[in-house]
Amino acid sequence: MVSLIVGLILIGFTVFSVLPSMPLDWGAQVIAFLKGFAPVLAAFLGLICLFIGAADVKDKREAKKEELEARAREEAENK
Repeated sequence: MVSLIVGLILIGFTVFSVLPSMPLDWGAQVIAFLKGFAPVLAAFLGLICLFIGAADVKDKREAKKEELEARAREEAENK
Protein backbone atom coordinates (compact mmCIF):
# COMPACT_ATOMS: atom_id res chain seq x y z
CA MET A 1 0.00 0.00 0.00
CA VAL A 2 2.80 2.39 0.86
CA SER A 3 4.55 1.67 -2.43
CA LEU A 4 1.37 2.50 -4.36
CA ILE A 5 1.04 5.83 -2.58
CA VAL A 6 4.71 6.68 -3.13
CA GLY A 7 4.38 5.66 -6.79
CA LEU A 8 1.37 7.91 -7.30
CA ILE A 9 3.15 10.82 -5.59
CA LEU A 10 6.22 10.37 -7.81
CA ILE A 11 4.11 10.15 -10.97
CA GLY A 12 2.25 13.28 -9.90
CA PHE A 13 5.53 15.12 -9.31
CA THR A 14 6.78 14.01 -12.72
CA VAL A 15 3.69 15.36 -14.46
CA PHE A 16 3.86 18.55 -12.39
CA SER A 17 7.52 19.14 -13.22
CA VAL A 18 7.22 18.48 -16.96
CA LEU A 19 4.10 20.46 -17.85
CA PRO A 20 4.89 23.85 -19.38
CA SER A 21 2.13 25.62 -17.47
CA MET A 22 3.59 24.61 -14.09
CA PRO A 23 6.34 26.57 -12.27
CA LEU A 24 9.16 24.05 -12.77
CA ASP A 25 8.72 23.59 -16.56
CA TRP A 26 11.43 20.92 -16.89
CA GLY A 27 9.97 19.56 -20.14
CA ALA A 28 12.90 20.62 -22.35
CA GLN A 29 15.48 19.22 -19.92
CA VAL A 30 13.61 15.92 -19.70
CA ILE A 31 13.50 15.64 -23.50
CA ALA A 32 17.25 16.40 -23.72
CA PHE A 33 17.95 13.76 -21.07
CA LEU A 34 15.84 11.17 -22.89
CA LYS A 35 17.57 11.94 -26.19
CA GLY A 36 20.98 11.46 -24.60
CA PHE A 37 20.02 8.43 -22.56
CA ALA A 38 18.25 6.50 -25.34
CA PRO A 39 21.44 5.04 -26.94
CA VAL A 40 22.81 4.04 -23.54
CA LEU A 41 19.52 2.43 -22.59
CA ALA A 42 19.36 0.61 -25.94
CA ALA A 43 22.88 -0.78 -25.45
CA PHE A 44 22.10 -1.85 -21.89
CA LEU A 45 18.85 -3.55 -22.90
CA GLY A 46 20.61 -5.25 -25.82
CA LEU A 47 23.24 -6.62 -23.44
CA ILE A 48 20.56 -7.90 -21.09
CA CYS A 49 18.77 -9.56 -24.03
CA LEU A 50 22.00 -11.28 -25.05
CA PHE A 51 22.47 -12.67 -21.55
CA ILE A 52 18.86 -13.86 -21.40
CA GLY A 53 19.15 -15.45 -24.84
CA ALA A 54 22.37 -17.25 -23.93
CA ALA A 55 20.81 -18.56 -20.71
CA ASP A 56 17.76 -19.73 -22.66
CA VAL A 57 19.90 -21.63 -25.16
CA LYS A 58 21.86 -23.20 -22.31
CA ASP A 59 18.64 -24.23 -20.52
CA LYS A 60 17.20 -25.77 -23.69
CA ARG A 61 20.42 -27.70 -24.27
CA GLU A 62 20.37 -29.02 -20.69
CA ALA A 63 16.67 -29.96 -20.97
CA LYS A 64 17.34 -31.89 -24.16
CA LYS A 65 20.28 -33.66 -22.55
CA GLU A 66 18.17 -34.61 -19.50
CA GLU A 67 15.38 -35.84 -21.78
CA LEU A 68 17.81 -38.07 -23.67
CA GLU A 69 19.20 -39.42 -20.38
CA ALA A 70 15.67 -40.15 -19.15
CA ARG A 71 14.86 -42.01 -22.36
CA ALA A 72 18.08 -44.02 -22.06
CA ARG A 73 17.24 -44.94 -18.45
CA GLU A 74 13.71 -45.88 -19.46
CA GLU A 75 14.96 -48.09 -22.27
CA ALA A 76 17.51 -49.72 -19.95
CA GLU A 77 14.75 -50.51 -17.43
CA ASN A 78 12.54 -52.01 -20.14
CA LYS A 79 15.25 -54.42 -21.36
